[in-house]
Amino acid sequence: MRLRLPAERPVEPPAGYKIAHALLARDGTRAGFTGVSLGGALPYGVLDEAACVYGRGHRAPARRCDCGFHCLHDRTAAEALLCTAEHRTALLLDITVLGAYLRFERGFRYARQRVRTATVGPCACGAAAVALADAGWGRPGWLGLAPACAGCAGGRTAVPLAVFARLAGEGLKVAAATPAVVPPGSPDTFGVPELVAEAALLQARLDSFQTRLARLGDPGAGDTGRG
Repeated sequence: MRLRLPAERPVEPPAGYKIAHALLARDGTRAGFTGVSLGGALPYGVLDEAACVYGRGHRAPARRCDCGFHCLHDRTAAEALLCTAEHRTALLLDITVLGAYLRFERGFRYARQRVRTATVGPCACGAAAVALADAGWGRPGWLGLAPACAGCAGGRTAVPLAVFARLAGEGLKVAAATPAVVPPGSPDTFGVPELVAEAALLQARLDSFQTRLARLGDPGAGDTGRG
């Protein structure tokens, strides 16, 4: 006899967190997302239903398959994924788990979801993002987007955050993350005394470099004792 875990019947749908890349339809009329792992080839909307990425006929999430949407219980754990190089331009999504789901230690695998909030990280230059711009990659019919400030968006295809939210629909809220606070003691927080000391140190290093360079350029240097 196979033992089964008791079925959960929550009063409210569970919530979770995940990261995903932003997408813009080629014709500019729709916006969506694509995952960063197993389902990365299948774009999805704000309110969407999962499909088996292996093309099998069962409904997601199947117990003997990896199909279905995935999310984490903890926001901090999802934010940690944004530290890896390939995920630096991804968005942090706050989602509601809908339909059937399987609960795991760190998160859910489930059938349907609604993306409630998308948090956009800083531009590659470190400034707060005001738009999502063409990232240079995509999926068939979709352009991949990355956070961009007004200066870095340049002539690339770009949509302001509010426009992205409108194109995505379903009441999605899009917000820019606050850039990281510069830690005390960093160059950007130096006062006049610290800058004067830094300049003196650089000048001393420059003087030493010029002296060594002059010695290398002196034909007679280093020839003492050679016959």
